[in-house]
Parts: sequence; C-alpha cells; structure tokens
Amino acid sequence: PGQPVQLTFALRQRGAARLARLVQAVSDPRSPRYGQYLSLEQLRDLVQPSPATLMTVLKWLQGHGVEDCRSVTTLDFLECYLPASTAERLLPGAEFHRYVQGQQSLVRSPLPYSVPAELAEHLDFVGGLHRFPTERRAASRARKEPQPARASFHLGVTPAVLRQRYNMTGGDVGLLPNNSQACAQFLEQYFHQADLAEFMQLFGSGFAHRTQVDRVVGRQGRGKAGLEASLDVEYIMSTGANVSTWVFSNPGRHESQEPFLAWLLLLSNMSSVPWVHSVSYGDDEDSLSYAYMERVNTEFMKAAARGLTILFASGGTGLGLEHQQQSAHLQCPRFPSPYVTTVGGTSFKNPFLVTEEVTDYISGGGFSNVFPMPEYQAAAVGRFLRSASKLPPSSYYNSSGRAYPDLAALSDNYWVVTNRIPLPWVSGTSASTPVVAGMVALINDRRLQRGLPTLGFLNPALYQLQKQGLGDAFYDVSGAGRGST
Repeated sequence: PGQPVQLTFALRQRGAARLARLVQAVSDPRSPRYGQYLSLEQLRDLVQPSPATLMTVLKWLQGHGVEDCRSVTTLDFLECYLPASTAERLLPGAEFHRYVQGQQSLVRSPLPYSVPAELAEHLDFVGGLHRFPTERRAASRARKEPQPARASFHLGVTPAVLRQRYNMTGGDVGLLPNNSQACAQFLEQYFHQADLAEFMQLFGSGFAHRTQVDRVVGRQGRGKAGLEASLDVEYIMSTGANVSTWVFSNPGRHESQEPFLAWLLLLSNMSSVPWVHSVSYGDDEDSLSYAYMERVNTEFMKAAARGLTILFASGGTGLGLEHQQQSAHLQCPRFPSPYVTTVGGTSFKNPFLVTEEVTDYISGGGFSNVFPMPEYQAAAVGRFLRSASKLPPSSYYNSSGRAYPDLAALSDNYWVVTNRIPLPWVSGTSASTPVVAGMVALINDRRLQRGLPTLGFLNPALYQLQKQGLGDAFYDVSGAGRGST
C-alpha cells in the first residue's frame, strides 16, 4: 500500500474542433495558411483546459493529500507521485499489486478504475494504472544465418545502396544548423555512440556526416546496445546525413511510468524540438481504451499544428497475417492515428541488384477499427481496393477506416553495427522508418534554405502528390515479395 506510483492525469482540453481545422489548414499545400505553424505557447492558448477543469482536478487531488505533481506547458497533463493506497482511494476500483518477471517488477492495478461523477467531464484518462509495457515484437530482426542464395552475391542494404536507389548523391546532406531530426527508443533499447562512429567509418565515406548524436533526452541506459535502437540512429543519421539529431530515450520498464506516454508529455513540454521524429513503437487497437486512443490522437494533432513530422513503423503484421491468426477472422490493426505518417516496408524484386521494389513479407498494414478514413486518403484507398488483385474477404477488415501504411521504403537485409559488431540481414519497418525520416529532414533542409516552412504533417501533401502522378515523387510498388499476402 505504501509503494509509490506515478499517475498521469490527462485533463480535458478545449478547442479540439478548432485544432483539427487549424491542422488541416497548415498541412494542406493548397491552403493559404499552409506552413503557418503554432508555437508551443500559441498551442497552449488554444487547447489548455478551462479554469473550471484545472480547479476541479487540483481540488480533488489536494483533497486526497496529493501535492507532488507537475504540469506541462500546455497545462493539459498532470504527473503526480503518490502512495498506491492513496491512488486506490482516489480511483475507486483500482487495486495495486507488484508484478515480477525475471529481474523486472511493475506496480499495476489489473482492475478497472472509476472517478467521481463530478470529475468525469474533466478527465480523458488516468495513465499508469493497468497498462503493462508491450513486449517488443520483431519490428526489426536479424537472421542468424544468411540464406544460401544470398551468401555469395548479396551484400545487403547500406547507406550507399539507399542513396543509389532513392536518387541521393553524396552532396545530399544537411547544411543548416536550425534543421533537426529525432528518433524515440523505448523498452530496454539503447544505442552506443561507439557503434554509430564505427558504422559511419564502415559505410559513411561517400557523404558528409556526424558521428555523434547531438542530444539525448531522458535516460540513456548503460546496458548492451539494442539492435533496434542502433538501427534507428544509424540510418536516420546516414540518410538525413549531417542533420542535427536527438534521441528521446525512455528505455527501461519503469515501475509505474508508461514510456510512450512519457514521450508524448515531453513533446507537450518542450518549446524547441526536432522537426522530424521516427518512432518504431506501436500498440494494437484492441489493447487500448477508446479514451486513450482519442487523446493520443489529439496529441498528434498538437504536433502537426507545430509543424512536426511524426513517422511510425507500420509493424510486422497486417491483413494477410492477422486474418489467419484471429479466431473470429477479424483484422487486429495497429494504432494508426490519422495525424501521423505510417511507413511500411519493401524489398528488392531481384535480391542481387538495386532494382525495383516489391512488398516486403515483414511489412504490416490494414485499416483502423476506431478512426474513420480521413479525406486526404479516400480517393487513393478507393482506387487500391478496386484494383487490388488479392485481398482478404471484406468482412475481415473495416474498409471505411483509416488505412495504413501511407508509404514504404526498403526494409529488408540491412547492415547494422551493434555492440561494435557489424550485423547483416537485419529487416523490418524499423529500418524503413528512420530512412524516410532522414529523407524528410533533407527536404526540410532545402526548404529552410529557401525561406520556406518545414513539411510538418506529411499526409495531405503525400496523397496530393500521389494523385498528381507517381513518376516525380514516388515509386509504385505493386508486386508481392516472399511470403507477402
């Protein structure tokens, strides 16, 4: 009962409808307000809770002796530290226990909580009670042995291969000090600066680059480097070469903190953050409450209003896998907010040559069961559904939901340096996502050189480019790779 817990109270925001309209205006290249982003302080004035909400929640907490709290710049989150016994009185129904697995332990309540009726209209959710850290699935994976056919001929994807495939020269590097990019790492994933330096020594000779991350926000663990963290940092910094790079690090399984939620709070509390963020972390929709997803969606709207580009890996499962695994034959989609850009994966059709790409077997995709299809993608998805030659039965997925991924890049057979060891055959959308993020950072660099705003929320512009024709901006990936469905 005396065990301290950390709870995050998501206070009900104002101006959500106005925020949605503003995001649409500043993200649509056809809008006269395109690129006119808000500062964090302007965003606070738009979304901060009402005085009644702030007063009611604070009075409730103080009435239970909860005083060790801190807010964020936008005033719409409160992080509070309190004994578990106090949390149980505060939130009827909650019952905290310590859960131990190996050397890790967590304090959680497995039971639903409630709040007093007079608080319900002032809170979206309370974080830190019953969500357990998601076990890391194979968003990236390394084969223990190369496939025989590839052992003699295929050297794997490196920064040079990516630059050749995506028409980038050695001169395509960042030049401006006010440009920036970031990746977020969670769940016992660390990167090592020495790995980055060795990676650049091996693979970065053809372009100007940096060998150190400029800033780590959060705790950088001292354990072994994680494959996924190494992959993220090495490829965002070799594609978005010479661009200032941050790492948001929340690597541990804190006893009471949800690392993804902690990252969102950082975005709501920092006036200056990188323009582009690559995230290789996700949850399935059926593991999250509707209130949580709605609020997280609003947090991504806030990021879009500030001109931030948020890219998420699409994961390793989709329609072709999930409908075979679910007993009820229903797709179980990832949580694809309409206000982030999801990145899928491709592989070379000819594994021995830098040639056209096909869908990678490891790339996830599908349709949301929570968020309706946004207008920006309706025409493109409609054409896809009408022309696709192989789809699961329509009863297996929600064709009117938000579709993902939005775009894809090579995700198969990467070289990575981790714990000072070069590893080949690393695959997953955790590879393609930082690559796309680095490309976006380079485009931002060129725009900033010309006095133009950064790209911000990509999707409205992406789908408009797709509608205008693939040739100038995208490759069309129409085939299926090994094991794809």
